[in-house]
Amino acid sequence: MAKKFVDLSIAIEDGLPSDPQDMIPKIHYMDHEAGAQMMKSFFPGITERDLPKGLGWAVEKVELSTHSGTHLDAPYHYHPTMEGGKRALTIDEIPLEWCYGPGVVLDFREKGDGERITVQDLERALERIGRALQEGDIVLIMTGADKFWGKPEYMLKGAGMTKESTLWILDHGIKVVGTDAWSWDRPLPFIAREFQETRDPSIIWEAHFAGIERTYLHIEKLCNLDLLPPFGFTFCCFPVKIKGASAGWIRAVAILDE
Repeated sequence: MAKKFVDLSIAIEDGLPSDPQDMIPKIHYMDHEAGAQMMKSFFPGITERDLPKGLGWAVEKVELSTHSGTHLDAPYHYHPTMEGGKRALTIDEIPLEWCYGPGVVLDFREKGDGERITVQDLERALERIGRALQEGDIVLIMTGADKFWGKPEYMLKGAGMTKESTLWILDHGIKVVGTDAWSWDRPLPFIAREFQETRDPSIIWEAHFAGIERTYLHIEKLCNLDLLPPFGFTFCCFPVKIKGASAGWIRAVAILDE
């Protein structure tokens, strides 16, 4: 049976204003002419006449955070410990089998920017698509925020999860979840404003901090979830193996039978 592959990852691009200033990726491009000059240090005595049309290799140097682009957060990102004081896993330690499984897309595009996605919202969304969560599912939250990728307002777009709704998903034997928004939590400026009004510390990064109680991974900055059916596809999100890191870049892909 033929397979269809749907790319759910944004591209890492130079200078896009979709992150805080100190997290915006920088890509330094070395073209084939510059590469020819670089090759002279590897092959003493060569000249441009020794290379095809006088051109060498192309190389890029990238400066970015482990949380740039579409990435998978490890438990260590949320806290140094998890599940009753165990040392939190870093991205190079997570079981790869967690990163491959049946995908489920839940559509919350009708919710406003900064709104909470509650347990009741999750139950209604599952009822709409006629499917219950199962152990090993990978749950993907569609907020519509990805349509603003590349713009400064991207960080303010989309609804977000709470501690309660995150733990509810995890109670079903699920280890990996994801969102097309900048954060698994509600956009941070909404949380900051609410905290200033209420002084309630329980709302600060609450969905991330759920990982202190229960081991889980989440993906941020997905895209193209609207190209998928609600379920019936396989999802994979293997992270780049960065020693001791809190996150790793992924190429998130959905695989469908045609």
